[in-house]
Amino acid sequence: MIFQDNVIKEYLKNVYFITGTPCGGKTTISRELAKRYNLLVYDINEQFANHQKISNAAYQPAMNKVFRDADEFFGRTVEEYRKWLIDNTREQLDFVLLDLIRLSQKQIVLCDCHLTMEEAEKFTDPCRIVFLIKEPSNIIDDYCNRPDHQGFNEFINSASNPEKAKMTCNATLKSLNENHYHAIKDSGYYWVERTPISTVDETVGKVERHFGFV
Repeated sequence: MIFQDNVIKEYLKNVYFITGTPCGGKTTISRELAKRYNLLVYDINEQFANHQKISNAAYQPAMNKVFRDADEFFGRTVEEYRKWLIDNTREQLDFVLLDLIRLSQKQIVLCDCHLTMEEAEKFTDPCRIVFLIKEPSNIIDDYCNRPDHQGFNEFINSASNPEKAKMTCNATLKSLNENHYHAIKDSGYYWVERTPISTVDETVGKVERHFGFV
């Protein structure tokens, strides 16, 4: 069943999307906003395991692909890794949209997610989405150093050649996000770039003003 964009937007009118590129600050900012305004945060990464349990390999093959170990996972080419990540995101999106419709009927929801600008145009209005971005180089070091990603850090370091695995992962994420990063900056959407001197308070202030929370 295909829903028209206006129908989806109507049912998601209580959802505010915090998206962008890796390590742009999505998780930090969404949680700080939720704490300040007593809002629900919906993190699609945290929901993946739940969605995987109710998925079907016939319809969601990428979500159900099993890897023996880190060597098999990171031993793919950049093109193979990139395609798998894109397919995972697309397959999970149906579950995400239905969750958001259900959760947001009587409350505001902050969705920490990965949306393209094409998807943003379909699902929401510009006033309810912000792109938090960071220049996509050396992403994996930032990612592995985060306290909430230590499971991934341990996994990539379990590869027989961790440095090669990190190089593959970095190249894949850069290929996925470099054009996206520049397209966001050239778009009409509201975006905030993370820099070495950015602060959480400063970024939260910009986002809450854009969303009309203050």
